[in-house]
Amino acid sequence: MSDRPTVTAIIPTCNRPPLVRRAVDSALAQTESRIEVLVVIDGPDPDTMSALASVADGRLRTIQLADRRGAGAARNRGIEEAAGRWVALLDDDDEWLPEKLATQLALAEASGWPSPIVSSRLIARTPDADLLLPRRLPEPGEPVSEYLTVRHHVFRGEGFLSTSTLLAPTELFRAVPFSVGLPHMQDLDWVLRASQRPDVGLECSVEPLTIRHDEDDRPRISGAKDWRTTFDWVTSNRDLFTPRAYAAALMGLVSALAAPTHDRRALRVILREAVRDGRPTALEYATFAQVWLIPRSFRHALRARLAWRSLRYRT
Repeated sequence: MSDRPTVTAIIPTCNRPPLVRRAVDSALAQTESRIEVLVVIDGPDPDTMSALASVADGRLRTIQLADRRGAGAARNRGIEEAAGRWVALLDDDDEWLPEKLATQLALAEASGWPSPIVSSRLIARTPDADLLLPRRLPEPGEPVSEYLTVRHHVFRGEGFLSTSTLLAPTELFRAVPFSVGLPHMQDLDWVLRASQRPDVGLECSVEPLTIRHDEDDRPRISGAKDWRTTFDWVTSNRDLFTPRAYAAALMGLVSALAAPTHDRRALRVILREAVRDGRPTALEYATFAQVWLIPRSFRHALRARLAWRSLRYRT
């Protein structure tokens, strides 16, 4: 029997020893034991090195980069070093449920796609409740870009993928590396680029297999710089979207970042681009209108109330 691990779990981290230790423990506790856990420390970080040195499990490896390069570069370095046939990604502030890898490997082996990307639902743990995400899974034949951007409800999205839910062949991750320097939406960027390959398809577990800790102090994106960065990313990757998905990304995702700035020029720029090169429907126009006209606090309160009613997770 080969000593080669089946899965390499890759966890990028920097200066968060208690969080990464929780993530590592959840990876090492998987019922699928033929794994290696590779923590890539993004730059000098003696506290994290010390915290991981106390883990007495030979399946754990650490790599410390010479300088800080960002999560995308850290993941790419881990993928280069991976010994497993499959790579599973885990952010340092998330954790896996014990059956996560075993369930996804079964889905991968049963998939009709030569190079499946396997995701799952997750539990978003907030101070008030555990919520089940995403609201819905992809429909058969649904373009990935539309699943991830097009809303079916004015006040909430449905499609969703998290980096910490992703498992895919190691060779796919090597053929399609993570973009370096992208400040956010790295998971969306990677999935859209990887799904352009004809041998790649998306598989999703109905059951939640990951816990996302929204009670932790996660960085939030907002402001003029963020909407412009996101706008530039969407428009420079027009070929990754269907026409409707392109309009939805601009009128929903980018607008949600731009609206708090109250910049009317941003409103015009986003709408002009969405109409010129996209194919918005009435729902995209309604989404665009509510993002710009309804105060953010009210929209967030309404979305939270809808989530509480329909997404609360009960074990």
